[in-house]
Order: sequence, then C-alpha cells, then structure tokens
Amino acid sequence: MSKCEQCIVRQFSSLKALTKDELLKLSDCKTSHIIKKGEVIFEEGENVNGIYCIKDGVCKLTKLSANGKDHIVKLVTKGELLGQRSMISDEPVNLSAVALEDMQVCFIPKSEVMGFFDKNNQFSMNVMKTICGDLKEADDNMVNLAQKTVKERLAETLLHLHDTFGKNEDNSLKIQLSRDELASMIGTATESCIRLLSDFNKLGLIELNGKKIILKDINKLKKLAD
Repeated sequence: MSKCEQCIVRQFSSLKALTKDELLKLSDCKTSHIIKKGEVIFEEGENVNGIYCIKDGVCKLTKLSANGKDHIVKLVTKGELLGQRSMISDEPVNLSAVALEDMQVCFIPKSEVMGFFDKNNQFSMNVMKTICGDLKEADDNMVNLAQKTVKERLAETLLHLHDTFGKNEDNSLKIQLSRDELASMIGTATESCIRLLSDFNKLGLIELNGKKIILKDINKLKKLAD
C-alpha cells in the first residue's frame, strides 16, 4: 500500500484537504487491509472507532430490516470513506459494509482523525458536505420508493450502475449484482425483479447473459426511469 501523501484516491474524499504534514501523520497511524469478495468490513451495531478509506474495489452498505432481510442502501467505491457519520456522532455504525469484489482499504483511528477537525477547517467542512450529500441521497431514495414504480426504479438502478461503475469489454455492467442484491436495491421481491429483467430483455432494453446484464437501449431506459 502506498503512503497517504502519494495516494491518488485521497483526492476523491475529504482527505484532500489535509496538509502534507497531516498526511504523513496519517501514514504512520493507518493500517492497510485486503478484503476478499463477500467479506464483512464492519457490521451494523459495531463500534468502529475510526474511518475506512477505500483504495480499490466496491462494497455494499446494507441495513437489516424487521423481516431479517438485508436492504442495500448504497454502493461505495474507491476514494470514498466509510464510518464518518458514526465517528462524529460517537455512535455504533447503523449499516453493515460487505465487499462486492476484492478490495484494498486503509483504516484510520478516530483519535487521529478527530485531531484534524480542530486544526483543519477545510477538512471539517469536506466531511460535513459529504454527510449532507448522503442525507440528500437518502431523501431522494425515500421519495423514489414512495412515488416510482418498481419498473421505473429498476431502470434507474441499471443506469446508475452503468454511469457510476462502467462496463466490461463485453459491454456488460462492471458491477455484477446477484438478482437478490438487485431486488434489494429497488425494494422488491427477488421473483418480481427476475420477471422485470425478463420483460426488459424481451423489449430489447437489456440483454441477459447468465448473471451478466448488458444495457442495449439507454435512451429508452432513461425515458422509463424518468
């Protein structure tokens, strides 16, 4: 793992506001980890006592519902931080983080990060902006669940996966979610999700190749999502 001051991904998170001396301090106290696909980074209700910086890979943030099923709240990728809200509120994490692919992450202890809050106003502001952005996203998702049909939500989610994470050489979505995970993201039963994917396939909006999904008509998907 590279040193913090040499790490490119910090430019995509609140850490970009830290000075060179602060980044050197960060390098001395961080611990680097390889997380394998399917492994848990932290679980809902856990006291994390720090933040995780994602150097590479993607994870899902999930919330356990009353019926015992995990609901995917958000997908998080390299350059983003995990655990900021929990660290500031001094509470256990309210979501679980699970690797969707092999990941490289660095853990930074709370004691070190909170010191930057007192000395670096821009860093504090960046963290607050990120948390505000997460709240806005949560509001938008809540409205979508209440007002959009499952078909519209599926189209929107497929476009989000395409625009945010890109595609493979065969044009399939780079992030390969199981049908269960996709259903969890759009708030429906797995059977309904499978049936809708089949309908999209028949309409020529997408192409299904095993677990892979290829978006064939992005314009029509956009119209459907809106």
